Amino acid sequence: MAESEEAPGTVPEHERILQEIESTDTACVGPTLRSVYDDQPNAHKKFMEKLDACIRNHDKEIEKMCNFHHQGFVDAITELLKVRSDAEKLKVQVTDTNRRFQDAGKEVIVHTEDIIRCRIQQRNITTVVEKMQLCIPVLEMYSKLKEQMSTKRYYSALKTMEQLENVYFPRVSQYRFCQLMIENLPKLREDIKEISMSDLKDFLESIRKHSDKIGATAMKQSQQQKTFGIALQKQNNIKFGKNMCINDRIIEEKDELILKHLFEEENEEEILTVQDLVDFSPVYRCLHIYSVLGDEETFENYYRKQRKKQARLVLQPQSSMHETVDGYRRYFTQIVGFFVVEDHILHVTQGLVTRAYTDELWNMALSKIIAVLRAHSSYCTDPDLVLELKNLIVIFADTLQGYGFPVNRLFDLLFEIRDQYNETLLKKWAGVFRDIFEEDNYSPIPIVNEEEYKIVISKFPFQDPDLEKQSFPKKFPMSQSVPHIYTQVKEFISASLKFSESLHRSSTEIDDMLRKSTNLLLTRTLSTCLLNLIRKPHIGLTELVQIIINTTHLEQACKYLEDFITNITNISQETVHTTRLYGLSTFKDARHTAEGEIYTKLNQKIDEFVQLADYDWTMSEPDGRASGYLMDLINFLRSIFQVFTHLPGKVAQTACMSACQHLSTSLMQMLLDCELKQISMGAVQQFNLDVIQCELFASSEPVPGFQGDTLQLAFIDLRQLLDLFMVWDWSTYLADYGQPASKYLRVNPNTALTLLEKMKDTNKKNNIFAQFRKNDRDKQKLIETVVKQLRSLVNGMSQHT
Repeated sequence: MAESEEAPGTVPEHERILQEIESTDTACVGPTLRSVYDDQPNAHKKFMEKLDACIRNHDKEIEKMCNFHHQGFVDAITELLKVRSDAEKLKVQVTDTNRRFQDAGKEVIVHTEDIIRCRIQQRNITTVVEKMQLCIPVLEMYSKLKEQMSTKRYYSALKTMEQLENVYFPRVSQYRFCQLMIENLPKLREDIKEISMSDLKDFLESIRKHSDKIGATAMKQSQQQKTFGIALQKQNNIKFGKNMCINDRIIEEKDELILKHLFEEENEEEILTVQDLVDFSPVYRCLHIYSVLGDEETFENYYRKQRKKQARLVLQPQSSMHETVDGYRRYFTQIVGFFVVEDHILHVTQGLVTRAYTDELWNMALSKIIAVLRAHSSYCTDPDLVLELKNLIVIFADTLQGYGFPVNRLFDLLFEIRDQYNETLLKKWAGVFRDIFEEDNYSPIPIVNEEEYKIVISKFPFQDPDLEKQSFPKKFPMSQSVPHIYTQVKEFISASLKFSESLHRSSTEIDDMLRKSTNLLLTRTLSTCLLNLIRKPHIGLTELVQIIINTTHLEQACKYLEDFITNITNISQETVHTTRLYGLSTFKDARHTAEGEIYTKLNQKIDEFVQLADYDWTMSEPDGRASGYLMDLINFLRSIFQVFTHLPGKVAQTACMSACQHLSTSLMQMLLDCELKQISMGAVQQFNLDVIQCELFASSEPVPGFQGDTLQLAFIDLRQLLDLFMVWDWSTYLADYGQPASKYLRVNPNTALTLLEKMKDTNKKNNIFAQFRKNDRDKQKLIETVVKQLRSLVNGMSQHT
């Protein structure tokens, strides 16, 4: 009834659910059972009923099956009971067999354990061997590292460290000793850096101390190469017959020195190079070490900084460097040594120093060197020291030029020093010329035989056919100073040439240098010495005459000096730009000065004689003969004009005319002296006798070459004045005054008035009783009348003026 009441669609759904529960996995039962609860109300109850019915069905089926298999189950149980006794027997036998196996296997177990233990040990040993085979190379390399450190093979040590880090340590990095080694490597690297830097510092200190030796060696090698080149050039010139364009004496001396130098070098040991003198390994090691450590830039900066400091120290000169050539030599060798080392470092290392760095360092050094040399060379007063300095600078420049450093500025400096060298030469030769002039006797050179004649000719190019024809003994016209001066000028040219050598200049430039320096010697030094000599108080007229003769011959010898320079430089005098020697003007100026000094001294001598005059200006009658002082003066003039015969004609004539004019002027001044208040007619007559002697002297032609009475005209003023007073021809004078044909044209009214007033005062004092004598009174009146007329004439002249 209940079943019939169920909904028609419910039974199939419950059956489906039961089939799923029976057939599916237990994990899926939950969703299936949940569907029971999700259905219609009372579905659970109905499902449970359906489930109970299903269980009952299954129980019935089980029961049926058990009934069907029950007999077989009983038979099986029976069989088991039968087997049970046999199973117990078997168990006893198995237990007994097991006991007997256990007893028998105890010894096997013991041996097996031993075998197992040995196998374990063997495996461990194999493992240890394998690990040791990995560790031993590491330890060996580390031991090698320690050995390299102890033997200071630091670069190899760094390579070993690199192998340890890259190859060996990764294999054994798990071991503690490896970690200790790894931790120790940075410290070792720092130690290597410090040690290598210490070695570098020692190296820098060492080359600072040995720079002079390095530089001396480099300069010596450069000098040897240059000397060898000169010797080869000379040999080639001799071989092909070339003319060496230098002075014979200089070339002979140089050749002897070159050959001697080369001969000595053959017996010497080979000179060591800079690589032999300096151990550069500290630099290489330090550079490699810092390169390996990746800190190359730090090393380069440190090296350059230290070398710049050393460069400043090397370039700092000593205060007394200019006193000796050794001071300059030490200075140069240190600088050369410094830059030779830098050049070597430049070529054997890569990047430690660069060409730009060395050029910058050299430019800085060159500026300092030039400043130092310019300052210190200015203190040099010895031309030999300046010449040695020049030779050192040339060797210094050639040496550094051989290493690729530009040295043009050094050769430019040499031109400045050349001017200073010429100045020192000029000062030296000024002393030489002074000594020559002091030692000269200013007399013609006497020669007694042919040998003496040849000696003088060899020193001075004198040519005079007339002198050659004369028999011995004879005299050269010049004095001893002439050949000495000529020789010294040639010595000066040779000394100046020594500085011009090795300056890399052409023959034309050298020729110009020699001519300019020789011109300075002639126009400044020799000219000054001549002028000072001429103006010396103790130089007399005879000496002045000889000086004029000497300058004439020196002037003529200037062309031989030009030939001497031409033979040295092989530059023809006809070349357009060739400088001429100014010796002609120099000696002409000196000669003119000497001539003027002759005129001055001759006039001074005349003044000395005139000062000896002792006239009695109030004498009534003349002595009847000329005064003694005047006769002595005339005799002196005659003798001195005899000496003037060696002078050029115009000079002697000018001197004679000057002397006569000065004597005439002095005598006129004596008459017109303001301190002379009175003069008598007797004194005028005595004075007239003296003037007559002067006129006789002038007419005797003391110096040939005067035309007519030219020399007598020097006394024409005195003659007309004295004639006027002697003949008392005042009427003619006053009547003809101012006329071109006047007899007393040269008599000045002022002069006549002055002299007449002195005679008027004398007549007044000497003729106390003149007023009682008619002639005296008439003469006195005439004088007064003439005085008045002269005063009127003088006043008229002044008003007209």
